Amino acid sequence: MKLNCDMGESFGSWVMGMDEQVMPFVDMANIACGFHASDPLTMDRTVKLALVSGVSIGAHPGYPDLLGFGRRDLQCSADELRALIVYQIAALDGICRVNGACIDYVKPHGALYNRMIADPATMAVVMQAVLDYAPRCPLVIMATPDAERFRAQAATLGLTLWFEAFSDRAYDDQGRLLSRSVPGAVHHSCEAIEQQVTQMINDGSVTSINGVRVPIQADTLCIHGDNPLALQVVQRLQFLRPGR
Repeated sequence: MKLNCDMGESFGSWVMGMDEQVMPFVDMANIACGFHASDPLTMDRTVKLALVSGVSIGAHPGYPDLLGFGRRDLQCSADELRALIVYQIAALDGICRVNGACIDYVKPHGALYNRMIADPATMAVVMQAVLDYAPRCPLVIMATPDAERFRAQAATLGLTLWFEAFSDRAYDDQGRLLSRSVPGAVHHSCEAIEQQVTQMINDGSVTSINGVRVPIQADTLCIHGDNPLALQVVQRLQFLRPGR
């Protein structure tokens, strides 16, 4: 299972995450594209860091919400949502090109990521936006018990999906991420994180906040770059990367 991490989420002189330290320990860098976080220089620096470490680069578009870090659900028309996704992917793509790199996949951020799992219309717009600009790029979405319906939807469009599980987030009984407003939504110990990851690998499941076993199958595992434990977690999870 590949390790991915949200990166490039600093903005100007405000620093978020430990990108330089974490980058060598992951396989995929989800680089913010300027709407929920980041700026052109931060994006450029993060692309360069990924290249040095041989890490795959993914576009990480979100709602235009710098103040809320993209974690507030915004109302957008289908045309607006498609345009803002294409805009962000294209921005990172331009920076990749001048550095001799390319975008390998797309993973939406925050509230947009959660909304597209809950709302079929939003999922359809996101899928189409990726197809319109980067048709060869897989779309990363949340691994849930009903993953097959998303796989079927993508197959009709000719789009590849990669399913993602989360190391440092708690789940609800439906196999979706627990809202950050709920106590316990984020794991704050390496032991809890490693236990959840081990269960995902060995049993293909996660235990919800209420103790319900929920089956999930994932291609990649996310470590949030803004979690203070990010560096410790990626170091402890190197057993997931035997080929590197």
